[in-house]
Amino acid sequence: MGLRIHAFSDDAMGTMDATALAGAIARGEVSEQEVLEAAIARAEKVNPYVNAIVIKMYDEARRRVGRLPKNKLYGVPTFVKDTDAVAGYPTQLGTGAFKARIPARNSKFIQQYFFTGMNCLGKTTLPEFGLICSTENPRWGITRNPWNTDYTTGGSSSGSAALVAAGVVPIAMANDGGGSIRIPAAICGLVGLKPSRHRLHGVDGGALLPIQIIHQGVLTRTVRDTALFLAEAEKFYRHKKLPPLGFVEGPSKKRLRIATVANLPPGTPGHQDEDTQRAISETIHLLESLGHRVDTVPLPIDANTMIDHFLHYYGFMSYIVTHWSIFTLGSKVDHSLLEPFTTGLYKVFKKNPSRLIPNIRTMRRIVAKANTLFDTYDVVLTPVLSHKTPPIGYLSPDLPEEEIIRRVIHFATYTGLNNVSGAPGISLPLSTDSNDLPLGMHFSARYGNDRLLLELAYELEAAKPWRMMYQTKTTQQ
Repeated sequence: MGLRIHAFSDDAMGTMDATALAGAIARGEVSEQEVLEAAIARAEKVNPYVNAIVIKMYDEARRRVGRLPKNKLYGVPTFVKDTDAVAGYPTQLGTGAFKARIPARNSKFIQQYFFTGMNCLGKTTLPEFGLICSTENPRWGITRNPWNTDYTTGGSSSGSAALVAAGVVPIAMANDGGGSIRIPAAICGLVGLKPSRHRLHGVDGGALLPIQIIHQGVLTRTVRDTALFLAEAEKFYRHKKLPPLGFVEGPSKKRLRIATVANLPPGTPGHQDEDTQRAISETIHLLESLGHRVDTVPLPIDANTMIDHFLHYYGFMSYIVTHWSIFTLGSKVDHSLLEPFTTGLYKVFKKNPSRLIPNIRTMRRIVAKANTLFDTYDVVLTPVLSHKTPPIGYLSPDLPEEEIIRRVIHFATYTGLNNVSGAPGISLPLSTDSNDLPLGMHFSARYGNDRLLLELAYELEAAKPWRMMYQTKTTQQ
């Protein structure tokens, strides 16, 4: 039987979120050093159970005390996902199929992330190249859900989600190429906003992709922590395509027109199980009780067509990173060490590589059609995932490639559209499943309207506060 693991205690961090913790440090109620040592102790307590850390930077974090940028998140301990360059440390991308070089400088996003004043304790786990939504890694092992260690954390920002949910740190870096912020947020009971494209610096080199689908962000336990991070990050960099966001401090009085899509037929990708349907119904009732109008509408696109084209594009990405690795990674990939899902994806692309350009055009047309919903509605509500959290092994990389691809597309149907469109999407942990695990709801808005989603999230957080792990009994032995 799985364990419920968390590290919340009466140490210098207590149960504070990042905003409260930064405030306590600024007022001198706790010292930056005390907070750092508390976070390290928590990491050492929790990590043997959840396996979320691939690189520890504790000594360097200690050397940074007193030398961090004096911004609004000053002194808050954090972790970064092992997808971005941190000077002096390898970026292994969740795989043992190549040997990473040691970068001399931070990536653009890591510079932006560290500008906020947070102190980085290390790098977190992800599945191979971040391509699948569960970390069950032959090299580093399985990253387990702190709510119940028999279950997945989702992915690909698996380690970051586990550490934030378990109270090791209040905020951690995540990124999202098809749901990798929102999926672990939904599964681990966190706030997970995939911002609008260009809201933050992207992955280095990501702008060279035909469609820039990878978006950077954070995982937090409270809406205000996500809002504060974005406000501070914007002081470092803001893209001219987007209106300034600033610090979104609370809900709006405006009542919204919200669309939710009807359930898809049984046996098709995106068909919602009973737990998910119940959670959608509960969320609709909550929204209507707050004065919002919610209409159920047919999905305006063909889900199977979108999935087919998205899968081909993901296959292209897998092909680029594995076959052109000298250019993309600065190192040669050993194909004999790749996992079946990775090879299965690039085989999808290799069957018909000439399809890429028409594939991209079709995806853009599908997105344009889906966006017509925003001509009538302010927000679109869907589940984050089609069914409740699966146990460890359900998305094992040891499964045959055809079966694991089938399971992934039936599980994570709803999130990829926002990656193609660049529109913001947020996961909020508004329900639980029949195994007493968090279950997230997904809200989307028109491109650039991150503020609207944060305002709605504040309102829902106040109306139906989600559970924190410190409010549940640990079963650690």
